[in-house]
Order: sequence, then structure tokens, then C-alpha cells
Amino acid sequence: MNFFKQLAYRPFFIKLLHWEYWSFNTVYAPLYLYWIGLCIKARSFFFFNASNPTIKNGGFLMESKKEIYDIMPQALYPPTLLFKAGASENEITNALLSTPLGYPMIGKPDIGGRGKGVKKLYNLNEVLQYAQQSKVDFLLQQFVPFENEIGVFYYRFPGEDKGVVSGIVGKEFLTVKGDGTSTILQLLQKDMRFILQLPVLKATYGKTLNNILPANEKFLMVPYGNHARGAKFIDVSHLTDERLTNTIDAICKQIPAFYYGRMDVRFNTWEELCEGKNFSVIEVNGAGSEPTHIYDPKHSIFFAWYEICRHWNLLYKISIINHKKHNAPYLSFADGIKMFKENSEYEKIFAQSE
Repeated sequence: MNFFKQLAYRPFFIKLLHWEYWSFNTVYAPLYLYWIGLCIKARSFFFFNASNPTIKNGGFLMESKKEIYDIMPQALYPPTLLFKAGASENEITNALLSTPLGYPMIGKPDIGGRGKGVKKLYNLNEVLQYAQQSKVDFLLQQFVPFENEIGVFYYRFPGEDKGVVSGIVGKEFLTVKGDGTSTILQLLQKDMRFILQLPVLKATYGKTLNNILPANEKFLMVPYGNHARGAKFIDVSHLTDERLTNTIDAICKQIPAFYYGRMDVRFNTWEELCEGKNFSVIEVNGAGSEPTHIYDPKHSIFFAWYEICRHWNLLYKISIINHKKHNAPYLSFADGIKMFKENSEYEKIFAQSE
């Protein structure tokens, strides 16, 4: 590997030269004036609360995943249990006895996003260890074995019969493929995306990374479709058709007063998903949702900025309609500031779990 290639494969330069790894504030800072303009038009800094009236803060910040599950038909999402931070071993064990989720299961914070705190748990000891480490309320959720996952951005103007799928992101989980001679660590070091995950992978797998995979054998290293956990996001919005739109629309209409956001869906095959079969909604995000198809490496930062502003404008229009025609309230200025303060405090507590 020559000098320039070695340089390009260093984490600092990987992040610098590929905008998909830039920080949230770096990506969004140039757009804040546009957001302020929407606030001025709405005459509220917190108009987004009206976008999804049945979700706390419209799903912008500090919304509970469990509270969103609770307004959905149970058939749409995996069986899920909520535990308060500091839940005892007996409480957790008894709950799992009365509502068996089976192993493996997924542990994740009740409030949070971007894959933080999500872990696949293979036995009771791992569950109890996860609970002990968590400083925030958390969920235990039945693992959905379907191999495929997408994020679907959906919106519907209040009063209209049919919604729109405005973007779909496909997710390639972090997986290495053996060549019969290289160790897993060496395979990881050949891919920029994987290099950024090395600290966590070394802590997770230890000496296993020294194993040599047989040629063409695949090893799934991170079973979560999160960009921050190494998943590659691919824009598959072009696959949107009438059948898929009808299926997604039917799902979203079963969530009361849900007009704007992104669903993460695991499914068996694309054909079955379009028919509304063999899928599970693993998460629903509201007003704070990103159109995550922007993170496809083929897209420029300018494409991302356009898509973010396009979706913000949709959020504004939906919120205005709900506010004016259906009396959905905006957050007061005091409550909006309180929301941001609570989120800041929560982030500090959450960081202690990592």
C-alpha cells in the first residue's frame, strides 16, 4: 500500500473526505437559516409538534419508542418489554418468564437513535449485564430473523386519502467475506467503512479477529442496520411502486395521526413485503427523522442538503395543516426549550452507559 493510500485509509482522512461520516452539526449547520425561515413562516420555533399529534413532541426529540409501539397494532412490531433504569434481576427474569421473547433478543434504549446502545443478547446473563450497564430506560425486544432491512420515509397530508413514499434506504449489514488466507482483522482493514468500526469490533470479538475465514464464507459482524454501526446505506428509492406504496400506506394508517416520519422494516423478500407479508416494523421515527437514503456513498452533500430541505418543507406543510384545520397545538416556547434541555441531560446520562 503506497503512502497516499495509507493516508487515505486513516480514520481522520476517511471522515474528512467522505461527507457521510461528518458530524450532525457539520452536515446541518448550512441549513439552519432555512429551518429558521420555516419557523418564521409558521410563527413558531416548535411547529413540528403538530406533525404527528399522537407522538410526544411530534417525534422530534425525547419520544419513547415503547409509547409509539403502544399506539400501533401488535401484529406490526416484535414483542417488546420496557424496563426502567436500575430494574432488578428478579424483575427482568420474571418478566421474561411471563412474556418469553426467545434468544437472541435485542436490547435498546427506549429513547435514543442512530444505533446507540443497541445490542444483540444471546442469553440471560448477557441480558442482565446489559440491564446493569444501562443508565436509561431500555427495551428488550424479540429479534426479527428476516435478513433484509430498509428504512422507508413516508408522509401524508392531513385530509388526503393516500400517503407518499418519499425515499427508501436499503441496508447492508457489516459483513466480511473470507478469501481463505486473510484473517478477519486483515479483511476489515481493507475497507474504509470497516476501519472506522475497528475499535468496537476489537472490543467485541477479541482474538476471534485472528481467525481465517474460508474462501467465500461470510461472517456477519454487526447485525444492526445502523449507519453509525457500519451498515452501508444504499438509496433504493427507485424501487418505489404502486404495490409498495399501498402496503406502506396501509401500515402507516394503522398508526393514529401519523403523518410524517421514517419506519425501519425487516422483511423476508421484496416480493412478500410488497404484498404485505413476512415483515416487521422494528422502529418508527417522527418529526426528527432523517431521509437516510441521502447517506448512499454515491450521493453528494448537495443532494443531501436538497433532500433534507425538501423533507423539512413537507414537515412544515403537514404541521401547518394539522394546526390550522385540526387544532393540533404547537409546543410553547417554554416547553420547547425544556425539551432541548431534557434531551441534553439525557444525552449526558446515556453516555455513561457506553
